[in-house]
Amino acid sequence: MVKPLIGISGSVIIDDGGIFPGYRRSYVNEDYVDSVVQNGGIPYIIPFNEDKEVIKEQLDHVQGLILSGGHDVDPHNYGQEPEQKLGNIWPERDQFDMELLRLAEEKKIPVLGICRGMQIINVAHGGTLYQDLSYRQEKTLKHNQDQTPTLLTHTVKTVAGSKIANLLGKESLQTNSFHHQLVDKVAPNFKVAARCVDGVVEAIENDDASVIAVQWHPEMLHRVVSYQNNLFKYIIDKAQK
Repeated sequence: MVKPLIGISGSVIIDDGGIFPGYRRSYVNEDYVDSVVQNGGIPYIIPFNEDKEVIKEQLDHVQGLILSGGHDVDPHNYGQEPEQKLGNIWPERDQFDMELLRLAEEKKIPVLGICRGMQIINVAHGGTLYQDLSYRQEKTLKHNQDQTPTLLTHTVKTVAGSKIANLLGKESLQTNSFHHQLVDKVAPNFKVAARCVDGVVEAIENDDASVIAVQWHPEMLHRVVSYQNNLFKYIIDKAQK
């Protein structure tokens, strides 16, 4: 059976030293690539660009899509002005990721959003974000651990009956955490599939679970927490059908 091509939305890193300071390089973290390889797919890094025709052609080559992490989402995408604790934004990449998502849904390609990818999915479908966790009124745990990627730092409770709960096979699990923006209003036609014990939304999915998303980083955990692989296997299996 032919393995499916799984597109991974790319970012850009800018050299701050060496012989080419300021040089731009297209990349994704290798963990995304390895997560796809280890779970039966063929990784296909989709380089950032602003040409919609090129983006369309890029999507025509893949059978599944992973929206990767990165910058804060521009609050203008959900009708807000920037607040004091907003981090670095890259509006052009927001549009790139949203176009990839739109095309994937149009072509009925399964989608997995990770961290920023979950936030992009929520915003693209009409949801909103907290620009920083400190703007949430309720007591909020530390969600940006600034430590080893595989360290499990807080508890997440899955929602019974959700696809993500079924895939993980857990009512309660420990996850890593590398974000300071949070989902506020969940987009119409999406439902919460998991929350941190402080109430923060940690996973969402649409009605038919063709688009699923998590706030933690399963690609960093897949070698040490076996059930995190199930998120990638699900997308890859759906892409193969």
